[in-house]
Amino acid sequence: MKKLIALLAILPLLANAQTKDSVMIKRLSDEILRNGKAYDLLYQLTKQVGGRLAGSPQFAKAVQWGKITLEQQGADKVYLQECMLPHWVRGGKDQASITELDHKKTNRVLDVLALGNSLGTNGKTITAEVLMVASFDELEKRKAEVKGKIVYYNFGFNPTNIEPFVSYGQVGTYRVTGPSRAAKYGAVAVMVRSLTESTANDPHTGAMAYVDSLPKIPAVAVGPRDADYLWGLKAGYKVSLRTNGQLLPDTIGHNVIGELKGTDLADQIITIGGHLDSWDVNEGAHDDGAGVVHTIEVMRAMKAIGYQPRHTIRFVLFANEENGLRGGLKYAEQAKLNHEKHVFALESDEGGFTPRGFGFSMNTKAQLLQVQSWLPLLKPYGIDKLIDGGGGADIGPLKQTFGTPLAGLIPDAQRYFDFHHARSDVFENVHKRELLLGAVNMAGLIYLIDQYGL
Repeated sequence: MKKLIALLAILPLLANAQTKDSVMIKRLSDEILRNGKAYDLLYQLTKQVGGRLAGSPQFAKAVQWGKITLEQQGADKVYLQECMLPHWVRGGKDQASITELDHKKTNRVLDVLALGNSLGTNGKTITAEVLMVASFDELEKRKAEVKGKIVYYNFGFNPTNIEPFVSYGQVGTYRVTGPSRAAKYGAVAVMVRSLTESTANDPHTGAMAYVDSLPKIPAVAVGPRDADYLWGLKAGYKVSLRTNGQLLPDTIGHNVIGELKGTDLADQIITIGGHLDSWDVNEGAHDDGAGVVHTIEVMRAMKAIGYQPRHTIRFVLFANEENGLRGGLKYAEQAKLNHEKHVFALESDEGGFTPRGFGFSMNTKAQLLQVQSWLPLLKPYGIDKLIDGGGGADIGPLKQTFGTPLAGLIPDAQRYFDFHHARSDVFENVHKRELLLGAVNMAGLIYLIDQYGL
């Protein structure tokens, strides 16, 4: 009976808290949907700055854009955090063509892009027979045939996976490690099927990594339609390949950081962010211009409605997620040196599509249950899942360093890999309403974390 009486006494307090929270999240939502700047800022970042490969002049321009924009949108404090960046350059147009088919000369051009960090053909054109394999297992079985050939990996997305990120996780190793695995057996170059189910023929670039003890051979991604064409050919055809990639000495770059100063918990830090760099072949609109402007919009909206956070909230535009993660690593390293207390971090790096949920990497079941109890507060804005497992590459080092609980925004992913690392990742392929709704839900989650902690 005493427990029942206590529960009945608490219920009105809980109801009042939920009413207060609903009102605050509605205020944030109305501000963003009526006055949101995210779409306009994305236009600036994509059309006026453009592609922002780490180490490039365009990335340096983006850093200055980010600093000015955070200041203009009302951050209490804005500063740059220096970090060293890898400096890979594409160096020119990547070219490939089938030059011999059925023992006859031909010249069918293939649409290809060099993989990030891959070295070029050293000013020459490589012409060699192609060895097609469906998997690493087949490569191992046919390793005696590899020497002197161009290896083509045709391992594609599994269409039965409902979640495209599951497929991406399964195929990504072919792009990252495929070149060195083929070089081990004497391959002279590698082609990989682009990591996408897109019906367009745009090739999709992305980072690869050499094993230093093995030869460093050129590597390209092939457009999806050309990939299908290659796989349908009989063995024995030849391809000519020319790329120009170079890895230059590391150069100086920066994370861009804005802050809203906390009140009673100012020494405890909540981080929200996206990565400022992109690949050079596109405008980086979904990857990760959307995450950058989501981050700025949350800060702008909180400032616009006069919200004063309890914790210090940091809004971080990370450097170099795409081919090195130097920005995220530097952020965590500096936080450790400064003896900071990081209580939560949220990242947006899955595009600007309609928000569906958040994924969490918590330290306890109780923490996950706590955030899941907030689902009724976020559901009116399109969120229908708060699941176990999530975060982001740039905030991952915070968990490794401090054990910081993490979360990542989960937008609808069905179209994401149509654009991911491809020429088509441009401003025109981002929808304003979807983009703003992402910011609404991120603002709501950050508000709840700030009010109640974990």
